[in-house]
Amino acid sequence: MTDDSVDDALDDALERFLEEAESTLDDYEQGYADADATLTVLRTHIDELAAVVDEGDGD
Repeated sequence: MTDDSVDDALDDALERFLEEAESTLDDYEQGYADADATLTVLRTHIDELAAVVDEGDGD
C-alpha cells in the first residue's frame, strides 16, 4: 500500500470506529443494551481498529 492509501484506510477505519462506538454508547444510554454487552461490542470495535492500524504499520 502507498502512504496515501494507508492514510485513507486509517481515516476510514477511525471514522467507522467513532460512528460505531457512538452508536453502541447511544444504545446503552437508551437502555437497549446492558454494560457487559456494551463493553463487548466496544472491545470488538477497538480490535477491528487495531487490526487496521497494525496493517498500516506492517508496510
